[in-house]
Amino acid sequence: MWTPDITVAAVCEKQGRFLLVEETSKSTQKIVFNQPAGHLEPGETIVEAVIRETLEETCCHFTPEALVGLYRLEAANGKTYIRYTFSGSVTEVDDNYHLDPDIIRTHWMTPDKIRSNSSLRSPIVSNCINDYLSGVRYPLDILKEL
Repeated sequence: MWTPDITVAAVCEKQGRFLLVEETSKSTQKIVFNQPAGHLEPGETIVEAVIRETLEETCCHFTPEALVGLYRLEAANGKTYIRYTFSGSVTEVDDNYHLDPDIIRTHWMTPDKIRSNSSLRSPIVSNCINDYLSGVRYPLDILKEL
């Protein structure tokens, strides 16, 4: 039975730079760069998931402000990912939290640095940044939790 993986991601921009995490890919063991992102867990809303994932991967509190887009990726590992990508703001690092074990560190990178990075986790990373920079935003109330 085919079941896509539902993921969430946060696009956080500050002074022309975007927050990315440097992490070890579980499937390839390579070091990759990604937005703060992760899987939807049972019982949580999509918005709750992006808030939680951002906190776990950056130690920053995320406030979602808009949906940038929904992205579908058929990955090399044979899985299909459906990614809800949000834009919003983050706080400074909250010292009461620690980075997830798979996260090496966080980076604030320019769009050019992101586009030229050959170690992005997937093409979705730069696509989300490009869409955000193009002004793509959907109101959060487009999401319906039933």
